[in-house]
Amino acid sequence: MRSDRLRAWLVACALGAAAVGAPAQPVSVVDDSGRTITLPAPARRVVTLGPHLTELAFAAGAGAQVVGVSRYSDFPEAARQLPIVGDAVAVQHEQIARLRPDLVVVWRSGFPERARAPLRALGVPVYDSEIRSVADIAHSLRRLGVLTGHAATAQAQAAQVEAQWRALQQAHAGKPPVRVFYQLWHQPLMTINRDHLIHQAITACGGVNVFAELPALTPTVSWEAAVQRNPQVIALAGAPSDHPDMGQWPRFPAVEAVREGRFALLDGDLIGRMGPRFVQGAQSLCRAIDAAR
Repeated sequence: MRSDRLRAWLVACALGAAAVGAPAQPVSVVDDSGRTITLPAPARRVVTLGPHLTELAFAAGAGAQVVGVSRYSDFPEAARQLPIVGDAVAVQHEQIARLRPDLVVVWRSGFPERARAPLRALGVPVYDSEIRSVADIAHSLRRLGVLTGHAATAQAQAAQVEAQWRALQQAHAGKPPVRVFYQLWHQPLMTINRDHLIHQAITACGGVNVFAELPALTPTVSWEAAVQRNPQVIALAGAPSDHPDMGQWPRFPAVEAVREGRFALLDGDLIGRMGPRFVQGAQSLCRAIDAAR
């Protein structure tokens, strides 16, 4: 009897030791290019090529695993201390190689294939991210959580983003429509179409994107065409300390937004980044649209 108990105890110890020393299990997700990304174990060294991707990685619980970022990755504060390995113009592939990442997260439309191909040539798994909706933000959080071993944390963050978005939509459902021109740039005059994430915010707030039908994601339009659409609100993004750059708008006092002084300066780090803080930026836009009603 005593020998049976001893044998059971030894087996239990052996199983416990095996569990402690057990190798990590592979993780796998499908990225936004439709490719399956499989890692032999959750990534421990991650490079993010996009400020919003840095925010997503930190929000998913993987901040301590991020070893390199792109320029302007300034949130959260810890991201400011990380090596900068590129920007929208150029990627420093040699520096990335020296960081020995086991996962690189890339903004698909922000980096052409010629910039992504050398990354794959390094033999490092590359996750392509393309966010066009709030649902995509939540999906990206969950996938990054899986790839970095923080599925539970990422799931909680994704659920929070989804809940905030539902609350915003419900709060503004059924309100009278307001014509909105979203100004990306004033020289030349650039705006957004219906496929842009910010269009979702305009619609959720009860606004009408006056150039939603154009085929390009960020179309250039003439001042004459913009004036003809007679927006009731003109929204711009920038730093909180900035003053709205009205461009040529003061020349057109017949436009309702100009006549009423309805220029909404939004925090570009919130509304302009495709990350977890986007809903906060959308809330600011909603307040500007509400003020025009």
